[in-house]
Amino acid sequence: MGTHVVTGAASGMGAATARVLREAGHTVIGIDLRDADITADLGTDEGREAAVSEALERCAGRLDGVAAVAGVGPSMPDAGTVVSVNYFNPVRLLEGLLPALAASGAGRVVVIGSNSSTTVPMIDDQLVGHLLAGDEEAAREHARAAQDAAPAAVRATSPTISAYATTKFALARWARRTAVTPEWARRGVLLNVVAPGAVVTPLMLAGGRPEDLDADAFPTPMPLGVFGNPEDIAFWVHQFLRPEARFTTGAVLCVDGGTDAAMRPDAQPTAMTV
Repeated sequence: MGTHVVTGAASGMGAATARVLREAGHTVIGIDLRDADITADLGTDEGREAAVSEALERCAGRLDGVAAVAGVGPSMPDAGTVVSVNYFNPVRLLEGLLPALAASGAGRVVVIGSNSSTTVPMIDDQLVGHLLAGDEEAAREHARAAQDAAPAAVRATSPTISAYATTKFALARWARRTAVTPEWARRGVLLNVVAPGAVVTPLMLAGGRPEDLDADAFPTPMPLGVFGNPEDIAFWVHQFLRPEARFTTGAVLCVDGGTDAAMRPDAQPTAMTV
């Protein structure tokens, strides 16, 4: 059995993932703001560094997998926080844990993206540039300025929807670019993305009640007529973390009840041009 780090392990998809891994016999090192093996604020450099240091100590420098689940949603009032938690948190954490993943000889990593990266028409290309360039300060500053410039109706309902979708878009781009580099691929460390849709978690509910949700009245299509549960995501995270998942890296898997397919039926596959 292996040793895995799970961020966001105190609730939602992170808690479900940690539970699935433990039930399979693995050792799980949970990281979260509270109620976890390691408590740390992954939205700050200090918190990330402390989390990496303690995780490396707990696993004795050898990790079999990481599920980077921690994140915040579009109801978060500050776009700068969205930038730091949703993008720089997993990127910096995984960079710090890469040596331990390589030491196992078959490291597996899953990051949680979102189908919002492909179904929300508010991707900020300039913010993507700052994110992929690794400039956290510039990204935070730009995201806040863009939030202030957004229409009042958007700010009232989903104040950071553009920053949310954009960070998840950039994270998927980062994962695909990174997964095929020699530093990862040739060291046997596989990196994939699970992109959930509407999953009933505290992040999605934002203080509301599950019984108030109506799939047929949801703003985006819900072909199956039901919302996802955290366990639906944990199942696929677990599959990517299995040792047998040896020939998949750089993949982005939508687990969204068909929403992306309904909204963009011809988006994939995209033919390569020469």
